[in-house]
Amino acid sequence: MTEAFPHAGKRFEVDYGDLAAINAYSADGRTLYYEITSGPMTGASGTVEFQWRRLSEEIYTISWQEADGSTVVHVDDFQAGRSLSFFTTLQGQFFRLEGSLRQSPER
Repeated sequence: MTEAFPHAGKRFEVDYGDLAAINAYSADGRTLYYEITSGPMTGASGTVEFQWRRLSEEIYTISWQEADGSTVVHVDDFQAGRSLSFFTTLQGQFFRLEGSLRQSPER
């Protein structure tokens, strides 16, 4: 992909109710730092390479594979502030989550 990721260098909070996380995109738009901030997986974090595709004006699919082999796909609507997340753990558990998405300041 030749187009730069429009949200590179930004940090977002996602809140799915039972699980919340921070997703911080690197300035070069190639890696993502994630950290689970609440829920049963609190404390899980990592830096991963991600891929993205624009679906419409401000809606993107964003996907990555974590170090343990878990896979994650988001459909994020940055304008409406909504996120859908689909992920499979190494143990084969499949999660479908929906919640809010908002930009947050750097720590």
